[in-house]
Amino acid sequence: MKAFVLKYLRLFYLGLPLPRRFKTRVKSALSSRLQIVERIVLAAQPQAADEDVAAALGVGGAGEAVAVAVATPSVEAAVIVARGGSLVSAFRRSIGYVPDAATSYGDNPPPVRAMAFYLPQFHPIKENDEWWGKGFTEWSNVTRARPQVEGQWQPHLPGELGFYDLRTPGIMRRQAELAVAHGIEGFCFYFYWFGGKRLLERPLLDFLADKAVDISFSLCWANENWTRRWDGLDEDILVGQDHSIKDDISFIEYVSQYMQDSRYVRIDGKPLLIVYRPSLLPDPAATAQRWRVRCRELGIGEIYLAFTLAFDSFEPANVGFDGTIEFPPNKTFPRDITDSVLALNPGFVGHVYDWRSLVTRSRAYLKPLHDVFRGVCPSWDNEARKSGRGTVLLHSSPQGYEEWLENAARDTVLRFDAPDRRLLFINAWNEWAEGAHLEPDSRFGYAYLQATRRALHKASHPKAPKGIPKRVVVVIHAYYPELLPEIIEQLRTWDVAPRVIVTTAYEKEAGVREIMQELLPDAECLAYENKGRDILPFLKLAGNLLDSGEELLLKLHTKKSLHREDGDVWRRDLLEKLTSPDQVRGIVEAFRKTADLRLVAPEGHILSMDTYWGSNASTVDYLCRRMDISPPRPESAAFPAGSMFYVNLNMLTPLLNIHLDEAEFEPELGQVDGTMAHAIERIFGVLATCGDGILASSEEPGTRFSGHLTKYAYADASQILDA
Repeated sequence: MKAFVLKYLRLFYLGLPLPRRFKTRVKSALSSRLQIVERIVLAAQPQAADEDVAAALGVGGAGEAVAVAVATPSVEAAVIVARGGSLVSAFRRSIGYVPDAATSYGDNPPPVRAMAFYLPQFHPIKENDEWWGKGFTEWSNVTRARPQVEGQWQPHLPGELGFYDLRTPGIMRRQAELAVAHGIEGFCFYFYWFGGKRLLERPLLDFLADKAVDISFSLCWANENWTRRWDGLDEDILVGQDHSIKDDISFIEYVSQYMQDSRYVRIDGKPLLIVYRPSLLPDPAATAQRWRVRCRELGIGEIYLAFTLAFDSFEPANVGFDGTIEFPPNKTFPRDITDSVLALNPGFVGHVYDWRSLVTRSRAYLKPLHDVFRGVCPSWDNEARKSGRGTVLLHSSPQGYEEWLENAARDTVLRFDAPDRRLLFINAWNEWAEGAHLEPDSRFGYAYLQATRRALHKASHPKAPKGIPKRVVVVIHAYYPELLPEIIEQLRTWDVAPRVIVTTAYEKEAGVREIMQELLPDAECLAYENKGRDILPFLKLAGNLLDSGEELLLKLHTKKSLHREDGDVWRRDLLEKLTSPDQVRGIVEAFRKTADLRLVAPEGHILSMDTYWGSNASTVDYLCRRMDISPPRPESAAFPAGSMFYVNLNMLTPLLNIHLDEAEFEPELGQVDGTMAHAIERIFGVLATCGDGILASSEEPGTRFSGHLTKYAYADASQILDA
């Protein structure tokens, strides 16, 4: 009886027409005052979590598992939830995974001096052992994180460097190698000083002693009290600051040993010293003056003082400082999307913001009145430190970060004539518990480092105009290699030879390479796991092509459709309407003249989603939620059947930037509908018409298509062969 009452009270609570966060706060307040409410909450919570995850992801019922596995350094499976019956693991590689690091930046120096904030709390210390337990490091926080909302990536787990200990010889050398090879000039080490007591300094002292670690550096005094903020509790001070005139002098005398190192960062020849929050100093102007005088006495000379805009925002000259450093996401006020995201944990009381709004603002920087050094953050999510109460910046991506960094670098070059003043700061190199790191990870590999390198290279050159494709890239997925001659023969009739890339399954690779060596030796061949039909290989390749600057792509595949008796007729009709020379000329010209043209599909193969909605509706809705775009209205939406079309690759950015897990694509079992690949076919149509986008047919490639088919000859049931 009690279980029955608890169940229906919970259903009543969930059904209240109130915002989720308001209900959660009311629940928490009542729980602390009324024992019966607390018992209801406690009794319902374990079941509620599983039920809500299942409901949020569109699964449930007997036999459909919703599992949460513990993530530790020795356990690969991090967080596993069910979506549509398939397991999705947070530790697995995303479609945008980059497996390799650059070996060098290149011959020309980067246009700016990119500095990455560096956290040294990746080794045990006596104080942390006493406060948190033997062996505590930042990794202890990182591995406990769990996703709270749909689309949130948690936990963040390391890649090449593993769960490193900064006492290990060689770790900092490799970190420096990776940073420099991707255009980062130096690390900005957090320095912890409390009235003469220093914490977490061993990595810095080791760095100072090891001149083979070939990278520039500076110090940022993290001058807050040391509190229990490592687990989100700000009230309990563990080590406090002890400000005084004597402490000011002792501090600058001690850090002078760092400033005298040849690798220390200088501006106009002045060592750069950063203070995290100068407002916490009793008299920051007086402190700054004491530091300057003492540095002259020590023979260091003049120093350059800057502070972060993490909390303070006054004019630096008012407190005796020289410049400021942006410290996103602090004081950036991104768009709050907490109430519009789908919660996986009904008890989540944190905040969710749209990271993309920070990228948008970087496209039109305002000119500051004093020295402001731009800051960017690749992503940010402190769920690891504030379980269920964290701040999440959703929708971050390597491609978005690349644009932001390029914009920040261009602005920096524009504002500072002297190269040694062109500093730019990245938050951060290794803030793993805040989801802000450039270091390689298990989900994206080296994607953020490679994005850093590309952004800095781009900022070294004039901005290339967009919307005028230089050439067509033809991507052919060849699961049936014997059909390649038919396609290549057609491509040979083109006026201008395209770049040709052939993708295939591992087991077909040898045959494909043999055929292409004979037919088109210059073609590129890439092999992937046989999963996700032609769609998954296409998406993995599309991201790389976008990164390399390609814009216009023709997607083809060796379509056989073994479940149909007219499969060859279907394929040839698609090919003829996309690859005949006259069609190619008209389509390419349309893309050059029509800025909003996103996709051109073969005439007679643009279908209504309403008629062929089938079992794809829930997955299409899921993908739209992840991309933060409105789901289609099936009665008025259309998509290109057959999955062959011309596309402006920029159209795919929203889909690529959600970084689907490869595990979300079902194993190949001969399915004819209802898979992730089939849903993405529909999504191509959604993205083509999103906003002012144009979906056109091959017959009128410059005109918005209307009047899509509601009946499709190639999907007529009478034409489908018996299994």
